[in-house]
Amino acid sequence: MPHAAPVTMARPPGLSVRQKLALSYAGFLMVAGFLLLAVVWVFLLRYVPRDAVPTIGGFVPGRDDLIRAFLPAAGWMLVFLLAFGLVGGWILAGRMLAPLERITDAARRAASGSLSHRIALPGAQDEFRELADAFDAMLARLEAQIAEQRRFAANASHELRTPLAISQTLLEVARSDPDSDTAQLLERLSAINARSIELTEALLLLSRADQQAFAKERVDLSLLAEEGAETLLPLAEQRGITLETTGDLTPVEGSPALLLQLTTNLIHNAIVHNLPTGGTVHVGTTARAGRGILTVENTGEKLTPALVATLAEPFQRGAERAKSGTHAGVGLGLAIVAAIVRAHGGSLTLAPRDAGGLRVTVELPG
Repeated sequence: MPHAAPVTMARPPGLSVRQKLALSYAGFLMVAGFLLLAVVWVFLLRYVPRDAVPTIGGFVPGRDDLIRAFLPAAGWMLVFLLAFGLVGGWILAGRMLAPLERITDAARRAASGSLSHRIALPGAQDEFRELADAFDAMLARLEAQIAEQRRFAANASHELRTPLAISQTLLEVARSDPDSDTAQLLERLSAINARSIELTEALLLLSRADQQAFAKERVDLSLLAEEGAETLLPLAEQRGITLETTGDLTPVEGSPALLLQLTTNLIHNAIVHNLPTGGTVHVGTTARAGRGILTVENTGEKLTPALVATLAEPFQRGAERAKSGTHAGVGLGLAIVAAIVRAHGGSLTLAPRDAGGLRVTVELPG
């Protein structure tokens, strides 16, 4: 899809803001000077007699004499005020508009594709610094969204390449062998297609959580945990896993759909990465100090802290399971959980259990 050319309005040349401010300052000084002269005329000179008044020692200058003596000095003072206003206004306007020049420079850099630059305007809070801080926040958000889009495209292209290549190979083999088992081919292609759809949906959910494109509302985390456990109970029974849920009312602020996905992913991960049979999964919720806490524990093989530290990275667990021949999923379960927790301003803690298995603790703002 071609990029649209930037729209630039054709504008006639005009004075810069700095020039306008300098002229304004000079104009105000000139007006103030004329007003001062008017005050002198109204409250002083008008009461002086027009002609000089003789006295014993000489005479008192009249109004005309004072005007002739005063006007040249007043004229030179007005000229000085005009020059002083222009020069001083130019300097003051430059100092006041310096932050705007930095903001404009940052905007030009952003328009050219450089989103990593920040204005970071120093000084006390004022309108320019408020604008600069808002602009920096916008750049950070845009940079994060573009990075997420690139990461999504890279992850999607990397992960979808394998199932597409397998599908292409199966079709070429079937084309070269007319007597091949069509039913088996369709079954394998259907499985590959289902995995591709699952992977794409997981990537989209991960991108949605990272971009925080959702509305928050008041939800009960304990009800979501019960719903997720009820949904996955057949899978637990099929694998011989005991699924337990406990918890009290746990109100949190967030997206019900994403938080349900969070609890479902955690419970699903605890089931499929459990013992071959006879394992347990415990899901608990509680409210503490204004925060909602969700804990999911499962039995299983002993895990090292180094391995646990990588479990929330995209595709890490899936790749490991694929090598071992066990359930692989798409490797995004805990990565999606981490993204959802991050988008809700919470915290995610993964810790190995001494007896084997994993303990996952999620804290969300209440």
